[in-house]
Amino acid sequence: MSEQARKTAEALEYLTGFGNEHSSEAVPGALPLGRNSPQRAALGLYAEQLSGSAFTEPRTHNRRSWLYRIRPSAAHPPFARVDNGALRTAPFTETVPDPNRLRWNPLPAPAPGTDFLAGLWTLGGNGDATQRTGMAVHLYSANADMTDRVFSDSDGELLIVPERGGLLLRTELGLLSAGPGEVALIPRGVRFRVELLEDDARGYVCENYGQPFELPNLGPIGANGLAAARDFRAPVAAYEDVERPTEVVNKFCGNLWSATYDHSPLDVVAWHGTHVPYVYDLRRFNVIGSISYDHPDPSIFTVLTAPTDTPGLAGVDFVVFAPRWLVGEDTFRPPYFHRNVMSEYMGLIEGAYDAKAAGKGGFVPGGGSLHNMMSAHGPDRETFDRASAAELKPQKIDDGLAFMFETRWPITATAQAAGADHLQRGYDDVWQGLQRHFRA
Repeated sequence: MSEQARKTAEALEYLTGFGNEHSSEAVPGALPLGRNSPQRAALGLYAEQLSGSAFTEPRTHNRRSWLYRIRPSAAHPPFARVDNGALRTAPFTETVPDPNRLRWNPLPAPAPGTDFLAGLWTLGGNGDATQRTGMAVHLYSANADMTDRVFSDSDGELLIVPERGGLLLRTELGLLSAGPGEVALIPRGVRFRVELLEDDARGYVCENYGQPFELPNLGPIGANGLAAARDFRAPVAAYEDVERPTEVVNKFCGNLWSATYDHSPLDVVAWHGTHVPYVYDLRRFNVIGSISYDHPDPSIFTVLTAPTDTPGLAGVDFVVFAPRWLVGEDTFRPPYFHRNVMSEYMGLIEGAYDAKAAGKGGFVPGGGSLHNMMSAHGPDRETFDRASAAELKPQKIDDGLAFMFETRWPITATAQAAGADHLQRGYDDVWQGLQRHFRA
C-alpha cells in the first residue's frame, strides 16, 4: 500500500451514467471530432477500436470504445503460457456438480508479496468460456500492489466486490477507486492494474463469460428504482507515458499468457465509447420492498443482469441486500424457505445477514455460501425461531451488506474449493432442530 495511491484515489474525478456514449481526453485536442479514425490522429496518437460486442449487434447492446493511444496495442512481442496459479475457468470438470449446500469461511491470508492477480482463487462456475456462456466465482486476497504488471481478461468481464481494503484500479480508460460497499466493473479485454489503498485487501469477483451486464428492466416498478444509471461512475482519461519493462498478462480461453512490453500499455490519452469500466456505490441502491405483507422475491434486489436468449433468464444476476425497512404485517420477515431453479452464491461484505447466524462457524464477512439449483435452503433454526416470535413493528435492517451471484446453471465447485480447509463441513447443522409443530 502506498500513500500516493491513497491520495490519488481521494482526488479522482469521474464521468457519470451507465451505458452512456462517454468521451474524455487527458490532453486538450487529443480527441478527434466528426470522425473516429482521421488520416493522422492528433498529437501523433494512434486510433484503435476496442470492441466488446460483435459489430452487427443491435445498437442498444453494442459495446465499443475508440482509444487514442501513444502506441498501438498491436505493437507487442509474442505471449507465452505462464502458470495459472489458483485461477480456473469453465468448463469445470475437476469435480461433479454437488446438490449439497456448501459454505466457506474467508480465504486464508496469502503469502507476503501477493498481488491481486496472484491472489485470485476460483471457487467454481458454469458454462464454457470458449463459447462465451456462463460465469465463474472467484475470491481474491492480496497484500501487494501489481508493480509493472497489467492484467486483461479476454474470457469475460470482471465484477469486483471488495470486502476488506480499498483498491485503486488503473485502467486503459482511466482510474477508478473501489472500497468495501462499492463494486467495480472491468469490461472484457480492458487492461488494468490494481494498487492497494491499505495493507491488504480481500473480496469477491464474478467473471461473466456471457452477454455484458446491463441494468435490469423495471417493468411495473416504473421509471425509477433499484440502481440508478447516473450513480455509476466511469473514469476520465489518464495515461502513463512510461518506457520500462511491463508484464502484460492476458487470460485467454482459461489460461494465463504473459508478454513483457518495453512500455506501459495504459497509454490511452483520449477515448470515447460505451465499452467502459465503472464503479458503483451499493449504498445508493434504491430498495423496493413490501409495504403490506410477504417478503418479495429477491429479484427486486437486482443491481445488474447479464441476459441470455431466454427473456428473464439471466446468465448471471448481481443482487445486493442493502439497508432497508421491514414493515410487512403478519409476515415472516427474513427470506423464506425455498428451492430455486437458479443457483445462488452469496457473499457478505459487512455485518450480518438477516437470515443467517453470524460469528464463528456462521456466515461471516469474506465467507460465502453456495445453494445450487433446487437445493432447499432458507433461514437457519436460530433465525426462524427469533423471527417467528418477533414483535412486528417497523424494523430498519442496516447492520449488514450482503450480495448474491445468481445464475441459470448449476455452479460446479473446483477441486480446491471442494477440499478447502476453510470449507465448513457442518453447514447442514444450521437447519437441525427445526421441529415438528403440526397439529391436525
